[in-house]
Amino acid sequence: MHSSNKIHCLVIDDEPPAREILKQHIAGVEALELAGTCGNAVEAVSFLKEYRVDLLFLDIQMPQLLGTNFIRTLKNPPKVIFTTAYRKYAVEGFELDAVDYLLKPISFERFLKAVNKVLPLNGSTVHVAMPISMQTEKLNETSNSFLYFRAERKMVKVFFHDILYVEGLKDYIKIVTDPKTIVTKHVLSTLEEMLPANDFLRIHKSYIVAINKIDSYTADSVNIAKHELPIGRLYKFDVNRVLNSSSAMN
Repeated sequence: MHSSNKIHCLVIDDEPPAREILKQHIAGVEALELAGTCGNAVEAVSFLKEYRVDLLFLDIQMPQLLGTNFIRTLKNPPKVIFTTAYRKYAVEGFELDAVDYLLKPISFERFLKAVNKVLPLNGSTVHVAMPISMQTEKLNETSNSFLYFRAERKMVKVFFHDILYVEGLKDYIKIVTDPKTIVTKHVLSTLEEMLPANDFLRIHKSYIVAINKIDSYTADSVNIAKHELPIGRLYKFDVNRVLNSSSAMN
């Protein structure tokens, strides 16, 4: 049952991982309540006819209808915070009286800054239920956490504990797990935001690894299940700090 004194949010994005990030961010703010999620503008039209929505988190670059064009079709649209991976849409977004414009990957801190612009209109203040990193960590500890990714015309479930490493391939990522490998259209940095920071480590602009799956490492590379992965020059300091710290604890 929806609470009447909370801001009811609808997330509209064609990418499931992007929707998941926003769902987690919304769950971290007591003043917000998730009304639902939609994968495209057509679904959103039906949803808005049936349910109360105070705030849209709306992706701009979507199939069938751009988010900016979708807003223009609504007679009395809710408040909107645009989300996108492309800076070029910023001006158009603000021309449509958007509350804010969030560039993916969306950090919890940046999310809160945008939400603060909406809350005063409702006489509310931000109450953070739990930092997003702690939410993910707790979820990972208490259940078999997973995400769905679109691959080979279906949604494939991937458990966090099965992931060995993830490789960025321009507009795609390759997720290598114990039982399988899948390739899906996604942004590596967005996935990085969704993975528990205590369990995964960015070692290169093109690689994220599961820390507990590392078999061995040097100053220049890590080895996971017979795969040797390079450590990027800009990542060496942080990688060695994390891995040396992990070694000291074992």
